[in-house]
Amino acid sequence: MLSDPDLQALLEARHGDPFAVLGMHSDAEGRLWARALLPGAASVAVHDTKTGKRVAALPLRHADGFFEGEMPRRRAHFDYRLQVAWADGREGRYADPYRIGPLIGEQDLYYLGEGSHLRPFEVLGAHPMTLGDGVYAVDGVRFSVWAPNASRVSVVGDFNAWDGRRHPMRSRGPSGVWELFVPHAARGDCYQFEIRTRDGAVLPLKSDPYARAAQTRPATASVVPPALPPRHALPAGRAQANARHAPVSIYEVHLGSWRRHPDGRFHTWDDLAGALPAYAADLGFTHLELLPITEHPFDGSWGYQTLGLYATTSRFGDAEGFARFVAACRAANIGLILDWVPAHFPSDAFGLARFDGTALYEYEDPREGFHHDWNTLIYHFGRNEVRNFLVGSALYWVERMGADGLRVDAVASMLYRDYSRKAGEWVPNVHGGRENLEAIALLRRVNEVLGSECPGSVTLAEESTAFPGVSAPTFAGGLGFHYKWNMGWMHDTLQYMAEDPVNRAWHHDKMTFGMVYAFSENFVLPLSHDEVVHGKGTILGRMPGDDWQRFANLRAYYGFMWGHPGKKLLFMGQEWGQAQEWNHDTELPWGDLQDARHAGVQALMRDLNRLYRDIPALHRLDCESAGFEWVLSDDRAQSAFAWLRKDESGRPLLVVSNMTPVPRTAWRLGVPEGATRWREVLNTDSAHYGGSNLGNAGEVAVEPVAAHGRAQSLALVLPPLATIYLVPA
Repeated sequence: MLSDPDLQALLEARHGDPFAVLGMHSDAEGRLWARALLPGAASVAVHDTKTGKRVAALPLRHADGFFEGEMPRRRAHFDYRLQVAWADGREGRYADPYRIGPLIGEQDLYYLGEGSHLRPFEVLGAHPMTLGDGVYAVDGVRFSVWAPNASRVSVVGDFNAWDGRRHPMRSRGPSGVWELFVPHAARGDCYQFEIRTRDGAVLPLKSDPYARAAQTRPATASVVPPALPPRHALPAGRAQANARHAPVSIYEVHLGSWRRHPDGRFHTWDDLAGALPAYAADLGFTHLELLPITEHPFDGSWGYQTLGLYATTSRFGDAEGFARFVAACRAANIGLILDWVPAHFPSDAFGLARFDGTALYEYEDPREGFHHDWNTLIYHFGRNEVRNFLVGSALYWVERMGADGLRVDAVASMLYRDYSRKAGEWVPNVHGGRENLEAIALLRRVNEVLGSECPGSVTLAEESTAFPGVSAPTFAGGLGFHYKWNMGWMHDTLQYMAEDPVNRAWHHDKMTFGMVYAFSENFVLPLSHDEVVHGKGTILGRMPGDDWQRFANLRAYYGFMWGHPGKKLLFMGQEWGQAQEWNHDTELPWGDLQDARHAGVQALMRDLNRLYRDIPALHRLDCESAGFEWVLSDDRAQSAFAWLRKDESGRPLLVVSNMTPVPRTAWRLGVPEGATRWREVLNTDSAHYGGSNLGNAGEVAVEPVAAHGRAQSLALVLPPLATIYLVPA
């Protein structure tokens, strides 16, 4: 019989090796004993699985539900089921989890510990499966979790009345992994882990770091998901659409406030699938970028404080609904980029913080492990298992969930140990420097894994410093991203546009400085969600002057941006010049579009995206100096700018911006030889967009008059506060 100390440890849920005492065991004399801890059971009997016959009843040894009895025959262990009558009148026949051997292979454990397991989500977390076949088959869920400093881990949930005594897990030794197959647990069951620390304390219930589904806030439990989806190969057409020479125009969306039902409910994945991809495609965007859809506890974080790096947020439905949304994007030929946050995580008690009673996922030292800006914790980038967790998450969203790629948030905060810290508040690296070498290695690893396992996928970095080689390949010493957000260009040009035109002559360099470094990285020009919150207003709201001038300024700025080298990104609502600051708690003010001025901006956006896609000069060499040539960069007095965009064959497009409200006629500009006329293909002052309709009547003849170092020129009409595009006729 089981010793009293072992029994007491089981009853107090502090036994660290339940498989040594529960289930079927032989004693020193060869007698066979069966033991089960089933609090709430009135009686338990053992039945032979093959014959279905009752073998023996297990006497109740302890009133808390411990049953133990000797089998009436001495023979090898046999497959059995436990027939249980519960005190509340229920009855059931169950497989015994403590007769099932280890399910995670030693090789998986080795790679997890080494930090080289590409797909840790196949090993850790909750996985529905069937063991055995025929009469021996049993359905259930394999649960596994990494908690190396725990003295005991139990999985609790709907399947065991949330009782930590019922399903203590098996320790897999030095790996720090705990596992248990729970027969009869099923998809949709809620669960968490009950963890006892080394000093005996029981932690608040912890959600599964590898959960692929979760309850909707404020509930915090993980949910048993369906089987893992198969690996997705990126279609060849999508891979080409992500390429450096392709037009990339991104519509950035916060799903919770793009559209809502009249009663305030979120739209489901199916609602969104029926509307959002088609809307983006109609406006000519090539990609959607979603603010984080990983599970997060607080709506006001917009998803950037995530505690479920493998779970689609339940706000919009389940993972199958997300799969249908991905399919709708593919059908509309829209790429899907997901915001992904490996830089930090919140300290909620049910999450990753001090997961097994120690600083496991985070650094112990707050000088390394705490972000003062966001009151969040920082991942321990140098720990093998944490690196597995993060790299595996990146691969999961592209390979299994079908995303085209990831936009990595807050990269600057990862690269530098002194990010937003004063002297003495940070720890230098091993060389005494400020770079976070572990985070740099992680980012390179993410990009290398995605590049090798998901060819054609794309990664973008939100990175605001001068760190070199963000979009350079790792073999050349870079971080390996495909694109980097050009935060400097965004801030400079927005500051310029906010100036009254009479003052713009004194800020001219803000519009031209970006070309000094434009080809040092593969850049995306972003006007993101960060520019329309926290009192910043909207992009339209930055524009000076009366209402007519504000809209004209906005249209001119969009024309300038779409004609400038670099891929494009625009946050939702700005495509029509949203009037009020973004509010994540309500849907966009779609009523703005009843105003012809807003509808005109939307019409302009549609045409800008069409031209960007259709004219190779506007996108083929977005990231190469051969695709750009200044014609006029120093006309401060008139606040005018002119440049050529070119494709590989040298075919040009001329961009001209007049950033004053003064119309100019017979404004001479030198142009390349080879054409007798230039056709005006875009004019942001067109009446179609809400402008004054001043322009060049469709085309302009070339004159043999030298200007700007060229033998021939155009005598243009420059509309007020406008950008025009011209191509050789």
